[in-house]
Amino acid sequence: MLQRSTIQLLRFHFSFFLLPVYLFALGQVPEVAAGHALLIFVILHGLVYPSSNGYNSYMDRDEGSIGGVRQPLQPTRQLFQVSVVMDLLAVLLSLLISMVFAASIVAYILASRAYSFRGIRLKQYPVIGYLTVVLFQGAVTFFMVYHGCSVDKTVAVPVAGMVAASLLIGGFYPLTQIYQHEADWRDGVRTISARLGIRGTFIFTAIIYTLAMGVLSYLFFSRQEGTKFFVLATCMLPILVYFFSWSAKVWKHENVADFTHTMRMNLLASVCTNIAFLILLIWK
Repeated sequence: MLQRSTIQLLRFHFSFFLLPVYLFALGQVPEVAAGHALLIFVILHGLVYPSSNGYNSYMDRDEGSIGGVRQPLQPTRQLFQVSVVMDLLAVLLSLLISMVFAASIVAYILASRAYSFRGIRLKQYPVIGYLTVVLFQGAVTFFMVYHGCSVDKTVAVPVAGMVAASLLIGGFYPLTQIYQHEADWRDGVRTISARLGIRGTFIFTAIIYTLAMGVLSYLFFSRQEGTKFFVLATCMLPILVYFFSWSAKVWKHENVADFTHTMRMNLLASVCTNIAFLILLIWK
């Protein structure tokens, strides 16, 4: 019987925030293997992402708000055991896709563990920790999905797509850390957001997000698909409106950079980006 704390800290709902990369990559595949696409969705969003959340919570034992959970319960040994079982199941199912996909899943899991594990704890280093998240949740995930969902299991994955995926993750990831500076500091973690400062985090996000849109425009215009880019940009307009409205408030009162506003930003960004890439997927 799964304990309440285990179910909460796996944070299945948090997978929604990472769904845009899956939809983006799937929408770029010329010919999709539907069965494998469904299986990959289950592997990533039903096993790998929740397991990573759970393992991170087991190592951190947060007492304050964390992504998607305002009042986290304390983890038990069961959470660790469940995360291991989920990882093993994810790897076994990945073998049904391809060896390349399975190897990528193993690499993702190992990176996730190195990020949180107290003996290594990549998250304590602002640049290395940031790049680990950006690379694996962005480029590597795009590669996995594109490769695994393609009928011919190609490894000729569009580099521009991988770069854009990493930039989209990299733009908003520091914002998820902006209300945790004090808690991270007590835990010996120096995040990229803490190093940049609250205002610096907003400036950094704006720069990386602009780069992401630039790469996306190149990707679509180089394929004579400019209309698709404009649809994408239009869907993302509410994100910009909220971002600049929030940043204006933060410039006056930094305490507005709190959990509530951060989760609203994350939810809005995820909803708009998911809708955008879902439209493009259906369009294709």
